[in-house]
Amino acid sequence: MGLLPCRSKRHSATPDDYRPNLITSASFDLSKPSLISQPSLPSVPTLTHQPSTNHLDRYTATLTPHTSSIFALTISAHNSAVLSASSDGEIRAQTPTSSAVVVPAARCAVKALLVFSNKLVTAHQDSRIRVYRIDESSRLYALEATLPTLADRARTMVSPRSYVKVRRHVRRTWVHHVDAVSALALSSDKALLYSVSWDRSLKVWRTSDFRCVESVVNAHDDAVNAVVVAGDGRVFTGSADKMIKVWRRQRSEEGVEEHRVVETLTKHRSAVNALALSRDGSVLYSGACDRSILVWSDKNATGAALSGGGMVVVGALRGHTKAILCLCVVGDLLFSGSADGTVRVWRRGGGGGYGCVGVLGRDGGAAVKSVAAMEVAGGAYLVYGGSLDGEIKVWELRVDSVN
Repeated sequence: MGLLPCRSKRHSATPDDYRPNLITSASFDLSKPSLISQPSLPSVPTLTHQPSTNHLDRYTATLTPHTSSIFALTISAHNSAVLSASSDGEIRAQTPTSSAVVVPAARCAVKALLVFSNKLVTAHQDSRIRVYRIDESSRLYALEATLPTLADRARTMVSPRSYVKVRRHVRRTWVHHVDAVSALALSSDKALLYSVSWDRSLKVWRTSDFRCVESVVNAHDDAVNAVVVAGDGRVFTGSADKMIKVWRRQRSEEGVEEHRVVETLTKHRSAVNALALSRDGSVLYSGACDRSILVWSDKNATGAALSGGGMVVVGALRGHTKAILCLCVVGDLLFSGSADGTVRVWRRGGGGGYGCVGVLGRDGGAAVKSVAAMEVAGGAYLVYGGSLDGEIKVWELRVDSVN
């Protein structure tokens, strides 16, 4: 059996302080405070160890540009196609050697993309999530579902307990997001889809039928900008309220499994824009408007798990001159995109230190809103950076092994 819907108290909102048109770090307008350099974090030490690593990078191409800002990038594991989405609602699938295929999407801004099995899942400004079926042979994308589905809406519209106040004099059923859906993540077994929104909520969807099985309305005190899921089931959410929350599924006294906060990480002093996890899930990276990437670990210096299963900040990665907007982990490399127009490549060295092994792009260029990368051979990577000027730049990167 899947998760049961939460009780009504868990869906209740506070309508008087809900802001349906949030101006937050998720807006990504260069004129707004979200991209203005915030003070860094002097209390967090810089991870200064520099691994003995050589690298070679070269700019190779610009994919067919969008006519508006790039908001999301992802790479299909099936055919290595790069899927990009923009603020005008256009979604494209292309490679450096093939023409672009346009996905027939709704004409509203696309905030996030996720590919699994033969599905493409898209998150939108209009508070909807759309699921497309991918036909690899014909390179066609067919709309399969819009979340919440008609079945979800029908089963919740009958009971008065299913309705929550989203703002004064406005009520919606708990399966609905009521503002832009900002990020998506998938459980390790691909059974659950997680979505977060500027409406401050976290929702859980069952991928077998895309039924909404849980909703946490007030997951944060402000817009939620990022979500990632570890292999052990922990869910991490980052918000404009400067906090990162760690969630686990727990059984309530009523016997209902639901996600509960088990830890709150509070080192950031500005809006959290991006999260990423190491391959084993033991290290969390968080990027914010303070120009620093914080590195969190659930292990101590000897590699043993911390008592209580918590996470501590072990240091910061510094070098970007403006807000961190996106993060991506491939193998033992971390890629970060920033409002300063660059993508930095970080690698962990001996003793837990990190070094920047490459800076891609031009400082002062268009803000890099999304980054994706893939390893094409031992130590060789293709890196894609999508920016607010509508361009997707491609770099070839080779990183030698640490001596």
